[in-house]
Amino acid sequence: MITWRAGTVVSLGRQWSGAAEMAVRTPDGDVRALAYPGLVGSPEVGDRVLLNTTALERGLGTGGYALVVALPDRLPDDGARGPGHLVKSRYSPLQTMVLGVDEQESVHHETLREADDLAGLPVVVADLHSALPAIVAGVRGAAGAATPLRVVYVMTDGGALPAAFSRTTSALRETGWLVGTVTVGQAFGGDLEAVTVHSGLLAARAVLDADVVVVAQGPGNLGTGTRWGFSGVAAGEAVNAAGVLGGRPVASLRVSAADPRERHRGISHHSLTAYGRVALVPADVVVPALDGPLGTLVRSQAATLTRHRLVEHRLSEAAQDQLAASPVALSTMGRGLDVDPSPFVAAAAAGEHAGLLALGSRD
Repeated sequence: MITWRAGTVVSLGRQWSGAAEMAVRTPDGDVRALAYPGLVGSPEVGDRVLLNTTALERGLGTGGYALVVALPDRLPDDGARGPGHLVKSRYSPLQTMVLGVDEQESVHHETLREADDLAGLPVVVADLHSALPAIVAGVRGAAGAATPLRVVYVMTDGGALPAAFSRTTSALRETGWLVGTVTVGQAFGGDLEAVTVHSGLLAARAVLDADVVVVAQGPGNLGTGTRWGFSGVAAGEAVNAAGVLGGRPVASLRVSAADPRERHRGISHHSLTAYGRVALVPADVVVPALDGPLGTLVRSQAATLTRHRLVEHRLSEAAQDQLAASPVALSTMGRGLDVDPSPFVAAAAAGEHAGLLALGSRD
């Protein structure tokens, strides 16, 4: 089930919040590896490391790294026992204990103990992590970069579990495009930790003072080429969570003009399933105003989502400028803004609509 390799660190690479790259020499050759220092310590050149190479050897989309499991000759200090009893990645060999934002030892416990209402907070839901920077660009387009709205990312556990795996999230935090990240479910490593999407949403509003929240899985996803076997189906459940808590769910459609798979042309069948069959609470489904045959196709597909409020939105010049100014490269399924702008325009349109709701510019 796991492919194990041992090797020696021969050089160190990039580092960002919570993660470090390195080159490791193994009997099979040199591999690019990733360590989470908070879990395994900080590898140094010459260290012997134990690696998990399972995804790397299978060539999976997010399998570009061997993952450092341990530094067997230089284990990190135990450290003082900190507060908190939330175990994430539970019962795996690398389970870690964190402080939940709402548990008894948290300074926010009293704030969240009776929290039960998002009070109309706009919550944008997307099924892919790659939509995150485009959604935030749209929010910034609505408000103006000079006085940006406070955007919080709630990261679910359908993709990567460590928030540190996402260079996108790290860069958006460093540049102020995000004011914080809440990791929920089995995901961990955010500014705040929560047990469920529900408690994560409440923490985003009550603790981080969010004006707009974005909910999406971490980098990577699991799909089987079937309607229901896709981790992004949980986007529909996130719509339900936002709705039952009194938020304003905003559905970001996954759109493509260039995907070679017919089921993902126009609006992906995954969006139609998540919002059409899983989401039981009415949401604002933002339909990007696209020209030509693609726009016609998208409008006709969106018309099947009869439970929801369809909001056709043409992206403003300000939001387009923010897309172009993104502090991270925009890419989805290996295609960038120049190859297929439609997925990013669709995500930004949802973000701009949410931003206008937050500003009171739309009902």
